[in-house]
Amino acid sequence: MASSTLCATLMAMDLLMDLLVLEAAVRKMSLALGQQYSSLGSQPILCGSIPGLVPKQLRFCRNYIEIMPSVAEGVKLGIQECQHQFRGRRWNCTTIDDSLAIFGPVLDKATRESAFVHAIASAGVAFAVTRSCAEGTSTICGCDSHHKGPPGDGWKWGGCSEDADFGVLVSREFADARENRPDARSAMNRHNNEAGRTTILDHMHLKCKCHGLSGSCEVKTCWWAQPDFRAIGDYLKDKYDSASEMVVEKHRESRGWVETLRAKYALFKPPTERDLVYYENSPNFCEPNPETGSFGTRDRTCNVTSHGIDGCDLLCCGRGHNTRTEKRKEKCHCIFHWCCYVSCQECTRVYDVHTCK
Repeated sequence: MASSTLCATLMAMDLLMDLLVLEAAVRKMSLALGQQYSSLGSQPILCGSIPGLVPKQLRFCRNYIEIMPSVAEGVKLGIQECQHQFRGRRWNCTTIDDSLAIFGPVLDKATRESAFVHAIASAGVAFAVTRSCAEGTSTICGCDSHHKGPPGDGWKWGGCSEDADFGVLVSREFADARENRPDARSAMNRHNNEAGRTTILDHMHLKCKCHGLSGSCEVKTCWWAQPDFRAIGDYLKDKYDSASEMVVEKHRESRGWVETLRAKYALFKPPTERDLVYYENSPNFCEPNPETGSFGTRDRTCNVTSHGIDGCDLLCCGRGHNTRTEKRKEKCHCIFHWCCYVSCQECTRVYDVHTCK
């Protein structure tokens, strides 16, 4: 059961990286959410049992079998961050745990949403593999010894610097293995995958620890570390909001027709390698639509005091909202006792809950 769970998760990772392009048989792979994730890495992976892998991915899986659980964990991390970042949006990164397509058909189109999912999933894989290597869970990778340089004033190198270059390499080699077609969607996917990975490298920073009596910091050791993944999600969410719209151009080359992307608006600054790109408009996600994968916003909780997209006016698409009261039990009147525990009473509080009509 644990082995099949990990296979399902890795199939979902392959789906996230391809994002439902071209052949439906390849792009529809299963994902198991929830408690099943607790078994990640507890059983050996049989690479040949994961359907849909192209030869390059299959070779990678067999050569780097130790880190495949970290790859799967990275996809889980990306999905969770996507759902956090879009929790107040009309599209809230909903997953379908009883369907072969994790997000349904919503990512069939080359939209902003597709761009974000590619970026956050690729970043998640790079992040999880890097962290796993630094924790010593694999014999084929470890700490970074290439980017130290001379120590700074008042500190010296110590600890385990995280080797983000290796994590990025793993993400690139596995995620981009299928994005080798000469079409616009592959070009878009490769660009957004790389934008997600570049975010990891850009956010590496020195993390230090003081040593000495009573925290005197007589000696300070520092190492390169990744940020919290939430910082990566926040950054990529900003890139989603400012994503660059592109147009598709066709060129004849020696290998045949090749599609490339060009910024749609010449007056705007062209996108850099750190920006997200898309070339198809998103649906409004207000009403359920099985063709676009929209679930609509009916019964979604909205913020009655907000004038933003999470507010009842915008989230409910002008349909209005319902209000009900809800009783919740919470800890209250907490007292600290010396030494050392806290005792609390349990209180029942009444809240207004607003949901879209």
